[in-house]
Amino acid sequence: MINISDAEWSHFLGTCIEKKIKRQDFLSKPRIVPNEIFFIVKGLVRVLVTDENGLDHSIHFAMENQFICDYSSFMQKKPSIYSLQALEETAVIVLPRSLIEWGYEHLQEGNKLGRLIAEYYFIYQDNRIKNMMALSSKERYDSITEIFPDIHNRVPQHMIASYLGITAVHLSRLKKEATNKI
Repeated sequence: MINISDAEWSHFLGTCIEKKIKRQDFLSKPRIVPNEIFFIVKGLVRVLVTDENGLDHSIHFAMENQFICDYSSFMQKKPSIYSLQALEETAVIVLPRSLIEWGYEHLQEGNKLGRLIAEYYFIYQDNRIKNMMALSSKERYDSITEIFPDIHNRVPQHMIASYLGITAVHLSRLKKEATNKI
């Protein structure tokens, strides 16, 4: 995403922390100010919010070669409402807040990297809102594999249904219709 010198890269990597997360374990939980950004090397993470009735809602999925955290809470230094849960054995590189701030200050293109990541996240969120409001459930179902390749083999169907804003029964109907067309 940016040009980085060997010296910058060496310092940056020397401050990162590699971490393995077990399936179903949490990278972060609500009511805590996030002070880390995670880069997914291997695995899959679900971003979820739990409503007042205790029902989980899947907001986002993140896969290999993606950054993940509650960016708004991270940037505002406010407690998160989201949980980040590993759905598979997941390997991440942990980028502490201090490293992010060092990168903005010392990497020649650190601000550019931050801007590019923020733009990617903004575009994803903007498209997500547009899709939820403007597309039918079938259109959202048809496009999910473009956003998250191989998701149907990696994520339980009830979580996909939650992400799509439909019931698991409706998701089964959509899948059956798609299969019958083949």
